[in-house]
Amino acid sequence: MDNPSGVGVIDRSIRILTRLEEGPATLLELVEATGIARPTVHRLAAALIHHRIVARDEMSRYVLGKRLNELATAAGTDRLTSLAEPVLNWLRETTGESAQIFRAYGQSRVCVASVERPIGLRDSIPVGTEFSMKAGSAAQVLLAWQDHLSLAGGLQEAAFSSATLASVRRRGWAQSVGEREAGVASVSAPVRNGQGPVIAALSISGPVERLTRNPGRYHGSTVVTAANRLSKIIEYEG
Repeated sequence: MDNPSGVGVIDRSIRILTRLEEGPATLLELVEATGIARPTVHRLAAALIHHRIVARDEMSRYVLGKRLNELATAAGTDRLTSLAEPVLNWLRETTGESAQIFRAYGQSRVCVASVERPIGLRDSIPVGTEFSMKAGSAAQVLLAWQDHLSLAGGLQEAAFSSATLASVRRRGWAQSVGEREAGVASVSAPVRNGQGPVIAALSISGPVERLTRNPGRYHGSTVVTAANRLSKIIEYEG
């Protein structure tokens, strides 16, 4: 850490969280990245897990926990959600469907921003709703660009296959029909930290009767446009 506070336990915990900001890590990887002794890393990580600041993924690696998103949402300072509103509104108006943003937290994905279709049948997903990473177009997007170990673990018992994720990476968007919930279809695209890693999935969802059984054909390019727009806004504002 370049500018330690002088409170050792806090400084060491922040070094652990800073490493996890880059992605999942094993205990050994945390030790190597932080320079902190293995027993101390293990003890601090256990305490952070207790408070839900850190979690474990399916490969038992350490990842950032959901409590961080809850704190950011409560404070109203989450950069992604604060910048996303105009893009979400544009996407809803353009497609006529409810729009959401999801983030991955361990083995779950959480809706961190949402705007609903104003009238008619719609897929209502309030902020804070938690879904499995095993189904849905947003789960596909959040998993598709992860490392090999995360891919292997994420595909276990998933409703989609490695071939599906390869298609997502190739075309830049994902679709699902009845995967998360019967009668519901969705289309998602990756939101990046500028030109960097995927940090979220931008989605639209609604009844299959309206989105059809091939929703990506009609809305894939629009969702990608919105996700790219949000990625550029994040880069510019960063």
